[in-house]
Amino acid sequence: MTLTVDDVRLEEAALWVRHGAPPVMEHPHRHDDLELNLVHSGRLEYLFGGSTLRVEAGQVALFWGGTPHQLVDPEAVESAVSWVHVPLTEVLGWALPTEQIAVLLRARPVVVPAVALARDVDALFATWHRDVVAGGDSTVVMLEAQAFVRRALAAAEAPATAGGPSGTTDGATAPGPSGATARATAMAQFVAEHYRSPIAPSDVARAVHLSPSHAMTLFKRVVGTTLGTYIARCRVAEAQRLLITTDATTVEVGHAAGFTSQSSFYDTFRHICGCAPGDYRRALR
Repeated sequence: MTLTVDDVRLEEAALWVRHGAPPVMEHPHRHDDLELNLVHSGRLEYLFGGSTLRVEAGQVALFWGGTPHQLVDPEAVESAVSWVHVPLTEVLGWALPTEQIAVLLRARPVVVPAVALARDVDALFATWHRDVVAGGDSTVVMLEAQAFVRRALAAAEAPATAGGPSGTTDGATAPGPSGATARATAMAQFVAEHYRSPIAPSDVARAVHLSPSHAMTLFKRVVGTTLGTYIARCRVAEAQRLLITTDATTVEVGHAAGFTSQSSFYDTFRHICGCAPGDYRRALR
């Protein structure tokens, strides 16, 4: 994929910021980040988990990138968009309310009008982009990103306003937390904290005091993917970040991301990303 716009990654904060025209996406992709899209002009149209998601000018989209998604509208190349990706591991450390974590884990895109956030969102995204380019302290950017996500999720729970439609793409009110959701959230948080270690689904189940079979069934029902796949995706997402932002060898990257062998790293990476780690690095650097 050719990147023709200003593309910035901040390694120490694991923050990815981009502004400009949408890239051409020939295939669906996924990543274990919370993705924020702000459409300044034009529009975005995704194939999102088999459904169409359209984000118009003046709207903000918020979703977990773990669901396969692909930009499909050829007119979108005329648009101006800002993106921010925050790793889910970082988001899970924000101690969001359980019901909001549930919305994110279920990968139901939230689309809200920027005016519903009661601030100049265009200026905010521009500030984040400028701060990342300048290489300054990322702490403020990450704190502001957390506050922005909280406001967006709160706006999605509120009734639609004159500023435009608000809420998830199906218009449903975010569900309240349940015992299953709380357990699934706890498992996701455990994985986020330990995926660099040699953990297995049974370790995750033990951490939340469930049998492995019960834990795996519950997690699949709430999150939509298996525990084993979720662990693998977290590791691959970390490997992707390291391949792009560091000069570490692929052997070092695989080890740092939590893979116990180089063959496991290559096989899993190729299965999820469709290419070898080295090819992925060369395509994006």
